[in-house]
Amino acid sequence: MRDYESIVILTGAGISAESGIPTFRTHGQVSYWEYVDTNGVPKKHRVEDVCTPEALAADPELVHRFYDLRRAGLASVEPNAAHEALARLDREWPGALLIVTQNVDDLHERAGATRMLHMHGALKQALCAACGARFDRGDDLPPGTPCPACAAPRLRPDIVFFGEIPYHMHRIETALAQADLFVSIGTSGAVYPAAGFVRLASAYGAATLELNLERSEGSGWFDESRLGPASQLVPQWVEEMLSR
Repeated sequence: MRDYESIVILTGAGISAESGIPTFRTHGQVSYWEYVDTNGVPKKHRVEDVCTPEALAADPELVHRFYDLRRAGLASVEPNAAHEALARLDREWPGALLIVTQNVDDLHERAGATRMLHMHGALKQALCAACGARFDRGDDLPPGTPCPACAAPRLRPDIVFFGEIPYHMHRIETALAQADLFVSIGTSGAVYPAAGFVRLASAYGAATLELNLERSEGSGWFDESRLGPASQLVPQWVEEMLSR
């Protein structure tokens, strides 16, 4: 049995779906945001047309509403067994560990994980587009909200939009280069650069494991794939690791 000292874990939407985080309906390769506006009128927008810098510039009310609704939805969900298991691994694993999440929810933190990064930003943070300062923000964020640091009315959700570079890439790539084991949990294997992490880790000699509800687009790159709900697979795997 191979010994591991350094682990990098990537988590995606699949780990939070079991907590009730809404997923967008997907028709082919197109994802839609469907909601009812303040006048009771059903609306539908392509997510790819909402989560972009261009959309923020053209219709800030729409983009801010999208993230306000997602932020408010966090109050009705809780971490599940998969989040709890990874938080346990974070507490008890004696070697190096980094949890990289593509999710913008706060369920890893609420479960107790600390050795982690949000590569796509966080719903409960605001970013000043003028000075770059970041702030905790748990309530609605209207367009034109002034920055507490520079007073510019340029606060936006601290989210990586389509076309923007994910956060912490240098740190993530360094961790992948040093990892003995790379584990992907609940990801589609379709969104880059995260979809390429398995190949990068493998190139540096790490063992690779996928835990997913079904085979992903990148399953063929992993040494092993285990299929099933994250709330079952992740606690089982964590128990294996801590019992070694």
